[in-house]
Amino acid sequence: MPELPEVETVRQTLQELIVGRTIEDVVVTLPRIIQRPDDIEVFRTELSGQQIHGVERRGKFLRIHLDDWTLVSHLRMEGRYGLFHAEDPVDKHTHVRFVFQDGRDLRYTDVRQFGTMHLFAAGEDLAHLPLSQLGPEPLEEDFTPEVLQGRLRSSRAVKTLLLDQTRLVGLGNIYVDEALHRAGLHPEVPAEALRPAEVDRLHEAVVHVLRGAVQAGGSSVKSYVNGQGDMGRFQQQLQVYGRKGEPCNTCAALIEKSVVGGRGTHHCPDCQPEKRRKTS
Repeated sequence: MPELPEVETVRQTLQELIVGRTIEDVVVTLPRIIQRPDDIEVFRTELSGQQIHGVERRGKFLRIHLDDWTLVSHLRMEGRYGLFHAEDPVDKHTHVRFVFQDGRDLRYTDVRQFGTMHLFAAGEDLAHLPLSQLGPEPLEEDFTPEVLQGRLRSSRAVKTLLLDQTRLVGLGNIYVDEALHRAGLHPEVPAEALRPAEVDRLHEAVVHVLRGAVQAGGSSVKSYVNGQGDMGRFQQQLQVYGRKGEPCNTCAALIEKSVVGGRGTHHCPDCQPEKRRKTS
């Protein structure tokens, strides 16, 4: 599933490719992707004639700003956007086409068909689901160790908590594993048991890993590509994720894989030792 770095890379690409273009028509072949409104013809009619003014990101969601509307898009597992000429063959997994007046198409393809789109009147999207309950952005200046400490008030395993988008947005399996390794924290330590120095290390690790991944264009571990079809490069820098049985680059101990909160989890047993902690 695309995480913050991949979605941010897609956002940057779409910002370059589609801002200033005007939608002439919308073709939807898989109606369930459109979560709001529930009438596809209304979706199509409201977007026709709208010019795109900008593309922003909130957590793992894209926010496409038009004259009167904001389109909130979640890529989920396999969602992709690409800009095509109108006469280009349409892939069988293309489910939504935004036909522009200049003869180009923005196409949304989704092999797994889990992606979603919500249309809101301009200025209203942040006040409603799916965006209204999201946690803070880890790459914003106001995300401090103190803010992170406040989000860690839970007896749940720190790995599980960091995956909770209502606590902190943008992190998925890859970058949680990488951040916990950099911070030297076992993924099953209770979040509220972290000491202040450990919270500081975790804060630094989250920001460092996410910034590095954004700079590298994300991680193409499976099928991720950006809006121009380019793969990410951060998978070349992964320290633990996907490296079960390989030596740790820090201490040479073999990377282990377990299941935490139902998610496959990678860690180094020496760099991230398991310690019993007392919780309140």
